[in-house]
Amino acid sequence: MTSAYSLYAPTGPAVPLVIDSPHSSNDFPATVPTCAPKAALDSGWDAWVDELWQGAVAEGAHLLAARFHRSYIDANRSMLDIDAELLAQPWPGPISTSEKTRAGMGLIRRYALPGVPLYDKRLSVPEVQSRLDHYYLPYHHQLKTLLDQAHARFGAVWHIDCHSMKSVGNAMNIDAGALRPDIVIGDIDHTTALPEFSLWLADQFRDLGYHVSINRPYKGAELVKAYSNPAARRYSLQIELNRRLYMDEQDFSKHEGFMPLQKHLHEVARRTADYIRAELKNSLDFAP
Repeated sequence: MTSAYSLYAPTGPAVPLVIDSPHSSNDFPATVPTCAPKAALDSGWDAWVDELWQGAVAEGAHLLAARFHRSYIDANRSMLDIDAELLAQPWPGPISTSEKTRAGMGLIRRYALPGVPLYDKRLSVPEVQSRLDHYYLPYHHQLKTLLDQAHARFGAVWHIDCHSMKSVGNAMNIDAGALRPDIVIGDIDHTTALPEFSLWLADQFRDLGYHVSINRPYKGAELVKAYSNPAARRYSLQIELNRRLYMDEQDFSKHEGFMPLQKHLHEVARRTADYIRAELKNSLDFAP
């Protein structure tokens, strides 16, 4: 473990599959003053997502998990996604805000929940730069290294960015008030992975009894955008798990659905590893 992430290496024969969980920590530094209640902070935590996907390492995958709270700094946002309203001084570099920033969910969050601010004072520029240097950049560097190494070794790499979602959308989301499916697969409208892979993966979850949506309400964000290039055989997509499947959303505790979901995710990882091996074999069989 480092201060920024935990990395789990394959315990079975390696395949070019990298799973990352950028929001799996609820560690918000006690030294950083926040006016948001703990329950509001916990609502942004992808509780135990790294643990749910732990079985993938036995199938040959690397698993990378963040060890910093997404509200402290969000690895799934662009470095340019700076919320100027949070800063005590002008940002010294370029800024390119997104709709997430405008909703208070940028690189550093302004709100923990709709109408619930995280801070009662502005942040200094050195504070934000320190978060980038000590958490955001080491996480991205490690993820990029894993993907580059797998691609160099196998000629292709598959990346799955893993998250959890509230069972009902809130006012900070495009589906406010709507009940959500069990699983959402996002590939930014089929631009970050081959559509057939996204559809195949959705079918694996459906085969196990889950209701699956693709690119609604989540398409994927920075981590799938930054590291995908299907033309170069770099495939990246996002998976959102509905929290009602495995936890009590009110008291943030695991319920009886946790172990069955963990078992099913291990099975999905096993099938995905087999899919990847078949794809690698086919590419060798048809090489000129």
